[in-house]
Amino acid sequence: MTITDAQVPTRTAGSDFAVLSRRITAEGLMERRPAYYLLRLSVVAAMFVAGWTAFFLIGSSWWQLLTAVLLSVTFTQLALVAHDLAHRQVFRTKRPSEIAGLIAGNVGVGMSYGWWMDKHTRHHNNPNHDDLDPDVAPEVLIWATESALGRRGLKGFITRHQAGLFFPLLTLLAIDLKVSSIKALRNGVVKRRRVEIALLVLHAVAYLSALLIVLSPLQALAFVLVHQGLFGVYLGMTFAPNHKGMPHPTGDEDFLRKQVLTSRNVHGGWLTDVALGGLNYQIEHHLFPGMPTPSLRKAQPIVQAYCAEIGVSYEQTSLVTSYRQALQYLHEVGEPARAEHAAR
Repeated sequence: MTITDAQVPTRTAGSDFAVLSRRITAEGLMERRPAYYLLRLSVVAAMFVAGWTAFFLIGSSWWQLLTAVLLSVTFTQLALVAHDLAHRQVFRTKRPSEIAGLIAGNVGVGMSYGWWMDKHTRHHNNPNHDDLDPDVAPEVLIWATESALGRRGLKGFITRHQAGLFFPLLTLLAIDLKVSSIKALRNGVVKRRRVEIALLVLHAVAYLSALLIVLSPLQALAFVLVHQGLFGVYLGMTFAPNHKGMPHPTGDEDFLRKQVLTSRNVHGGWLTDVALGGLNYQIEHHLFPGMPTPSLRKAQPIVQAYCAEIGVSYEQTSLVTSYRQALQYLHEVGEPARAEHAAR
């Protein structure tokens, strides 16, 4: 699905975002929110410490699977904090953002912060672009119809059934983050390669040592499967509603339309905001990546009203509907592969 001419009304190119930006700035929505982030970082840090404290206090027990569930939530919230740090929503300058990002990403989650930041920056520059957005590149899942053809074996099977396999495959996301981090470090993609390697090794040694010292081998294996699997599912579910199933741009759109037409908001209350880390305001986040998370809710009605004013489609759905749309799109993309397989 590409952005059609009907979705891009004629107007002076490049001027629309400037008008919106002035309105947002006038409301003070780009100003830092230190009190909010002090509270949020403190809560996530407390969750992290409490989770591992409970782990050591409980000891060798199958009740540790509950600890694994709680830590999967904590790891996701820590990853969402790393996301905000990468966009410099927390600190004004680069150095403290990088230091905190390395602690949250490499030490806390076990993911290369430098690799993810590079990948995510390219996604923001060209969301849903078939050639330029790494998030829609043909890998395990296929997001462009032409990429679905010609796949064989396991990849072909996954493509044909990718809608039904989407959530089960999310259980492997945490592993994929680690593998992709190692590949990026091995290929020299990351700037501070030695530092990031050392921090990832620190995370791996501490994590595995804790499991092997406290738990029996079978309990440790079950803990890893539950913890990393649910971490992947939760993290994937925070990003899946945002762009999947939305139009794919041609590259000729101006900045505002490129960001708005490819993004989808998820409406809900404060619980949705907390659970998704503010990513439910995906349109506002893509227009203003440096905007602090608590300001996104206030910016939403301003952006929606402005889009209506200039005739730009603004997509907002419930969380369940967003997943349904993403899965339906995956099913449609896999149709040529199913037809090709049936014709053999």
